[in-house]
Amino acid sequence: MSAALLPFQAAPGTENAANIPVVSTGELLPTSGNKNKDAPLLFTPYKLRDVSFKNRIVVSPMCQYSAHDGFPNAWHLAHYGQYAVRGAGLIIVEATGVLPNGRISPNDLGIWKDEHTAHYRTIAQLAHAHGARIGIQLAHAGRKASSYSPHVTGGEHTKVAPENEGGWPENVVGPSAKQDWPLGAKVKEATKEQIQEIVKAFVEAARRAEEAGYDVVEIHGAHGYLVHQFLSPLTNQRTDEYGGSFENRARLVLDIVKSVRTVWPTQKPLFVRLSASEFVPSGWDIEESIKLSALLQSAGADLIDVSSGGNLPGGQTPYHVPGWNVPFAERIRKEAGIATGPVGGITSGKQAEEILQGGKGDLVLIARAFLADPTFVDEAAHQLKVDVSYPVQYGRAKPRPAED
Repeated sequence: MSAALLPFQAAPGTENAANIPVVSTGELLPTSGNKNKDAPLLFTPYKLRDVSFKNRIVVSPMCQYSAHDGFPNAWHLAHYGQYAVRGAGLIIVEATGVLPNGRISPNDLGIWKDEHTAHYRTIAQLAHAHGARIGIQLAHAGRKASSYSPHVTGGEHTKVAPENEGGWPENVVGPSAKQDWPLGAKVKEATKEQIQEIVKAFVEAARRAEEAGYDVVEIHGAHGYLVHQFLSPLTNQRTDEYGGSFENRARLVLDIVKSVRTVWPTQKPLFVRLSASEFVPSGWDIEESIKLSALLQSAGADLIDVSSGGNLPGGQTPYHVPGWNVPFAERIRKEAGIATGPVGGITSGKQAEEILQGGKGDLVLIARAFLADPTFVDEAAHQLKVDVSYPVQYGRAKPRPAED
């Protein structure tokens, strides 16, 4: 029996015994005097297709490496639930394997079988109860699969986990039989049949996410996982229709997006996360990212989640620079004509507001800052001197907007 969560169930006879107050948190409150008169963009609603977000603050997908057999459990409900309670506009569930051998580690979430669906629905129900939208990042790790989780290795992300410790080192595929990570698994070049199976797995995963009540799906095309591996000329050495030219290297992600759109409702948005640059000579770069983003929009994508790096050892990703992906997001937004959401080094409400006001993004994705402080939304409202809705159970701790 897995450690998975069962859907919410009230004790018999108690379904309506308590009137538990639940409010949509993180929403700008009606104007009172001069307060909230000039609403910051960060706290104005945003709409993609028919899905409206109450604010522009997004919890970025961040792997927890805390699942068994792909099933979400109590940790995931508490982890994502805290951000719903504290007012995030959109919460994106971490990289979730579309196939068991597509997980980064044996401890990753997965959505490759129908039995998973109800457990994801539980998370969606909690998010919706607090007015949040819920998304899920669909992923295949490619040559980075069957790795130990960093909880085991102390931070190393690419050390292969053997079969006797839950890994699958003999079943790791990539665009080419090329492994640049010294401690990674031996990689087999994916056959065309396997590529089609992977595309189908993304489609089936999206179908399950829809059945679970999710509002957004995101295709993970960044950080050196399978889709990114196909995009990069440094990791894709194929000589067939999936390798060589830009058009061939982009074929997989475009096929995935087009195919997912056949089951993902037209009224719901689809995101794609890209590494806009590898920061390596002759690697995937911003020019190709702009070109691809326009094609992704034509294929059915609505927003590019803009990140960078992760495909090769030695890449000089500038983690020390605040908001280092913001310039990439700005260029993609302006030159490809698609909505963007930068992630990385965004740590305050003022910084997030400046990004939006400058036309550099439409949403902002917050990662480590949310891990450090789940009250990021409240702190952002305080910095921007506005009043937002707050969980009534925590009302006596509500911060007041900062004074001039």
